[in-house]
Amino acid sequence: MDNRTVVTLVIQHKVRAEALAQYEAWLKRAVTTARQQPGHLDVNVIRPDDAGRHFTTVVRFADATQLQAWVDSAERQALVSEVLPLLEDGDHPRVHDDPEFWFTPPSATMAQPPRWKQALLTYLVICPMTLIVPQLLAPVFSRYPSLGGPISGNLISNLFVILPVVFYIMPWVTRRCAAWLRG
Repeated sequence: MDNRTVVTLVIQHKVRAEALAQYEAWLKRAVTTARQQPGHLDVNVIRPDDAGRHFTTVVRFADATQLQAWVDSAERQALVSEVLPLLEDGDHPRVHDDPEFWFTPPSATMAQPPRWKQALLTYLVICPMTLIVPQLLAPVFSRYPSLGGPISGNLISNLFVILPVVFYIMPWVTRRCAAWLRG
């Protein structure tokens, strides 16, 4: 693996119906453990809608070496051994070093959504944010003009666009638009 870029570990689990409560408890421990690993950047859990049992966990690390250390660790191996009896189809981790992890199909047999759908959905999420966030920050920039300069203002505005998009909005939107993306 290339160790110069942020990498993403996408883990797919189909939980046995009778084991959902146990799985949620296990997942909480697993996420807490992952967050303590060197190089860990963030984790998003995409829970199934309604009565679904397919969970997708997206874990990002600063580089491939640190991710591989987590994947190979005794801690993760113990967690995987503990969860296997709760799953129908086993543990399915996949490493991605591309920015398209939001659009990871729910199973390895499904194709990635067409790029035009990925681009359109990303545009529809980011465009309103780039219009709204600067308006919301305008009073702050008026009060503190040094923050609103061409470079500093853009850096601050981009921060307030990127963080919610990566951590909250895109995971939520891709769940809601999954049928359209894969259709």
